[in-house]
Amino acid sequence: MIGEPDISSGVALYLDDVQVTFDGFRALRGLSLSIDTGELRCIIGPNGAGKTTMMDVITGKTRPDVGTAYFGRSLDLTKMNEPQIAAAGIGRKFQKPTVFEHLTVFENLELAIKADKSVRASLFRRLTGEQIDRVSELLETVELADKGKERAGLLSHGQKQWLEIGMLLAQRPLLLLLDEPVAGMTDHETKRTAELLLSLAGKHSIMVVEHDMEFVGAIARKVTVLHEGAVLAEGPLSEVQSDERVIEVYLGR
Repeated sequence: MIGEPDISSGVALYLDDVQVTFDGFRALRGLSLSIDTGELRCIIGPNGAGKTTMMDVITGKTRPDVGTAYFGRSLDLTKMNEPQIAAAGIGRKFQKPTVFEHLTVFENLELAIKADKSVRASLFRRLTGEQIDRVSELLETVELADKGKERAGLLSHGQKQWLEIGMLLAQRPLLLLLDEPVAGMTDHETKRTAELLLSLAGKHSIMVVEHDMEFVGAIARKVTVLHEGAVLAEGPLSEVQSDERVIEVYLGR
């Protein structure tokens, strides 16, 4: 039994000197960063900077060669597998939405809530009144309350992204990892996504990997810039954007 992370110190995620090598290529070169409980952190950097590998380490998909990765103070992510890490409270959303398109929006959220119980038989039981209220609350949160009976495949790209975020929220994660959540969205959908993530910050710790700098500017309190598998710069977006090293390797391209 893994249990829940100890976040009493105020730190949700702690990475120290994480190194990952693939066939001689060093994808992460001594990566160190921490994310506070309830913080919304944006991660930016050029392609190949190590952003995806970092998320793979956090979710247990990739084992680091060297380094420390802790969820709270108590859970050593390097000693846990992917299902254990997900059950402990880390949810990951990839760039392309993966919803059940043949099911309704409500049914997608229903499955997500039932899956949280980790009991196969629960998938065949009717929702309790509390669970129905939870689905309704999630529909409101992701602004799909009027789409509950609609097939997920009929949603716009942005709405599918929101539905998948809702499915992650159904499992009550402490830490959300979002990979380019606004890629392919309209301006209106991008603005709504910014509002959604800002509303979730504080209740959840959120790591957003994103290339859309206007979107980053709308949500970021603190930005971490990765380059060649390590932290190049970190701080408020205005400071990061004026850093000559960041301009040279990323913003100036």
